[in-house]
Parts: sequence; C-alpha cells; structure tokens
Amino acid sequence: MNPMQQIRTAPKALFTAAFAAAAFLLSAALPAQAIEIKRVVSPGGIEAWLIEDQKVPVVAIQWAFEGAGATDPAGKEGLANLVSRSLDEGAGPYDSQAFQTKLQDSAIGLGFDAGRDAFTGSLRTLKDNREEAVELARLAMAEPRFDQEAVDRMRASVTASLRQDLGNPNFVAQRVFYSTAYPDHAYGRELRGTLESLPAITPDDMRTFVKTQLGRDRLVVAAAGAITPEQLGRDLDRMFGGLPAKSEGAPLADVAPKGLGETLVAQRPTAQTIMLMGQEGLKRSDPDWYAATVMNYVLGGGGFGSRLMEEVREKRGLSYGVYSYLIPMEHTALVLASGSTMNAKAGEALDIMRQEWRRMAEGGVTEEELADAKTYLTGSFPLQFGSTQAIAGILLQVKRDELGIDYLDKRDGYINAVTREDVQRVAKRLLDPAKLLTVLVGKPEGVTATRTVEGGS
Repeated sequence: MNPMQQIRTAPKALFTAAFAAAAFLLSAALPAQAIEIKRVVSPGGIEAWLIEDQKVPVVAIQWAFEGAGATDPAGKEGLANLVSRSLDEGAGPYDSQAFQTKLQDSAIGLGFDAGRDAFTGSLRTLKDNREEAVELARLAMAEPRFDQEAVDRMRASVTASLRQDLGNPNFVAQRVFYSTAYPDHAYGRELRGTLESLPAITPDDMRTFVKTQLGRDRLVVAAAGAITPEQLGRDLDRMFGGLPAKSEGAPLADVAPKGLGETLVAQRPTAQTIMLMGQEGLKRSDPDWYAATVMNYVLGGGGFGSRLMEEVREKRGLSYGVYSYLIPMEHTALVLASGSTMNAKAGEALDIMRQEWRRMAEGGVTEEELADAKTYLTGSFPLQFGSTQAIAGILLQVKRDELGIDYLDKRDGYINAVTREDVQRVAKRLLDPAKLLTVLVGKPEGVTATRTVEGGS
C-alpha cells in the first residue's frame, strides 16, 4: 500500500552524501540480522516505534493522523489536501519564504500529505540539525500561518495540476472507476477537490481543519536513524504535545464497491485505450492476505514474470505493460488490474485479461509459480529498507496496520507458509470476471459497453 509522502528536500551535498551512505549501510546490514524495534513512550504519553541506527547521521520521523480529513465539508472538497500543501508555507514568526529558507539552509525535508485514510507527515534531517527540524515541524502543525498569498499560490498549483490531469486518460479512468465504485462515499471523491470547490476554501477553513482534525487521539508515529529513545521521547512531546488531545468528526463507514459487472467507456480521441478493472478485495487484516499476495504476484504483480504480462504482452504484443494490484484501505478493499492497448485491440486484450482472471480463480497456481513467488517476495523485501526514510515509512505502516512490533521478523514466515491450497481458496474467493467493474478510456473497438460516461473530476 505504499509511497507515503511528498517531501520537499533541500539539495545539500552533505545531506545527500549522508543519505547515500545510509542507503548502502542499511541495505547491507538489515537482511543479515533481526531488526530491533523499540517502543518509545514520551513523558507526555505519546507512543512511537523506533529503529535506532547510529551508523549514519540521519534521522527520519513519520506520522499519521488516522481518519483526519477523510470527509471534507460539502462544497469544499480538497480542503485536507490544500492544508497538506500549505502547512510548510509559513508558520509561527516565519512567512513562507523565511520558513522555506530555514528548511533549505539546514537540509531539512518536511512534508505532509492528505490520503484516503489519514493525514500524514514526514520529517528528515541530519542528526546535528534534529532540534531545529523538530521545532519547524512543531510550528507547521501547531502554528501554521495560512497567509492568503501562500494559500492562493498553493491553490493555483493544485488547480493547475487538476486541469492538466483532466486531459490524462489514466486519471480519467481512475476517477470514473472510483466514483462508480463509491458514489456516495469519500473514497469516490477526488482528494484534490474539484475546479468548483477549490476556490471556496478559505484560510479560516484551513485553520479550523488543523484545530479539529489533527488530534493526538488519532496520532501514530514511527522513527528511524541516529536518535535514541530518550531523544525521541522528548521530540515527541515537543512536536505533538501542543496539538489538541481530541479530534472531531465521526469515522468513515465501511463500504463495498458498487458497479460490479459493468463495463464503462469514456470516449477520448487517443491512439491507445486505457483499461482499468477490479472488484472487491481484502483488507490488510484479513487472514488470507499473504495467500492473496502470492496470488497477485503470479497473476499480475510480478512484472514480466506474471501471467497477465506473459499472455497480453509477451505472447500477443497487445500492450507494453499489464499489472494487477491489491488495494487495501481502512474501510474497503479492491483487487485491480490495469494496462493499455491499441484501440483496435481493446476487445481482444480485455478478453485475455478476463480469461486470466478466471484461470486463476479456477486453477490457482503451480508449484513452480508458488516457489518463484515466495522467493521474490521474501528476497526483495530487504531491498525496501534502502534508506532511513524508507525504514521509518515501513515501520509506520506496520504500526498503522496493527501487525505487531515483531512483524518484520515474522513476515517471511507468513509468506513461506502459504500453500497452493491457500492460493486456490483466496483466488476462488476474490476473482470473478463476471463481477469486474471495467473502465476503458479512449476509442476502444470490440467492446460492448453497458454505459458511456464523461469522466473527469
């Protein structure tokens, strides 16, 4: 579930050198030994998980406010995202230019992001600049300025990116899919808002968001690098202690995707047809998660070694790439497949993808496919620990998913325990080509649409 933050990073040679050293040392050391995760509780009662590593002078802290910003007010969709873009555009005594200058001069990376299930933040700094970095992060969350000039500049940037994406067939496919699957739910709305809602958002709306949504009761924190538990404890209180103890707003309701079995076409004057199809998946907490992970790797998650890529690209040359994904969210889950093909071949490519969906559901995987998937999924996992920032991000996700503080030591065992029977069971449970919600954007030939749509935001 992924890539977690947008970080503005100062291009400092010292920081870059330290970061590169961290990547080398961590990727070399972590696979060979168990990873010690320390549970840290600050004097003020704020909890975090920490992987301490003093070999390189880099510190990374990542955090999430669970559920924050999930439901923007009606008519002001995109509020949470605009807040995330503006928090580091001036805080406390520093206007936007002064605040950004302080970040750059000290090689501090600070960023925020509004997601479907959480409002997240990330801090990256050299060890010697940690105290200044923590203070700037504190100011951004506790004393954001939201000066009109800075807000208008960020709003213009978001609006420009949204306008550009409205002409992007991939974006259109995603918007049609999610708005169809979740028409009456926050998951069905564009996180950046709409061209109509963005102008309605005011700095006061943004201040209210911070006061009501960024509460310590929603906070989850993880850290990695050259910081001791005692130092982290003090930093936790400094960064987050001044935030409200309680946040406001009810959590989102669980929701199942709608539109299953439909084939929607958004006509666009393009040479290629974008294909996106999916149905209900399973959440990260589901006991079948590891079997589904193996299944997905064989089906379309394994790149050139996957069945979709083999059948659609290698054997028939219908696409440059076709992939499948597991998308677990807090209140729903999806299993998706996507790709692109020539308009004239859209019907053929789509038929093959659906055939592979059915073949997996009916027959599962072979022993060789199972062994290859396990080898890759266990062997590639340590490569994800290539930097202090990456380690903090993985640790935060493990904590958010409530997988247990010993999960990193146990994960390979969970993967290796998966049997062919497990994969067969979960494939039969999840994959049904008759229930696929399919979206095509372009001028597809050989496709019978149940409905044509406009798409967009």
